[in-house]
Amino acid sequence: MDEQTIEAYSAGASRFAAEWRDQPPPTDMYALLQRYFTPGGKTADIGCGAGRDVAWLNDHGFPAIGYDAAEGLLAQARTGFPSMVFRRAALPALDAVGRETYDNVLCETVIMHLPPDEVTQACVRLFEILSPMGTLYLSWRVAESVSTRDAAGRLYAGFDAARVRESLGDTEFLLDAEAVNLSSGRRVHRLVARRR
Repeated sequence: MDEQTIEAYSAGASRFAAEWRDQPPPTDMYALLQRYFTPGGKTADIGCGAGRDVAWLNDHGFPAIGYDAAEGLLAQARTGFPSMVFRRAALPALDAVGRETYDNVLCETVIMHLPPDEVTQACVRLFEILSPMGTLYLSWRVAESVSTRDAAGRLYAGFDAARVRESLGDTEFLLDAEAVNLSSGRRVHRLVARRR
């Protein structure tokens, strides 16, 4: 992950947590998770932020653990959802995940915070933590071809979606589309891929 982005999320963790809490729920994403994820399957939320989606996953039959690179956001998640498990892990390595594999992996609007040269490595790692026939939901905010930073200092990398597709190994793509996220109002690219 981009260190400046991690620092921005940690320093502004309470503000970001409040912003996400006050947004409309991402019902469009949740509908896709219910359609494609394996019910009861072991689930990981990579880049879980303040834990909102981990809570939703656990409440809807997808036993989930949350991973994030920003300690400040993990503190918000642990305070807001004390009965759930949250651990520190950063893409592309995901060292804390180790050799664990998951039936369902959610990675919502995270990879655009990676330096462009780490995006492929991160996608390969997300593929590695999928169980056979496991499902990955991966999305990122659509950016111009040039990487930029916002006022908080967060990196928004520009990269071609083809790089992501090519890095996901032997997968069946169940969804590959751009849409406006109903929660954030931002344009995102969504992929749902099932490991063969």
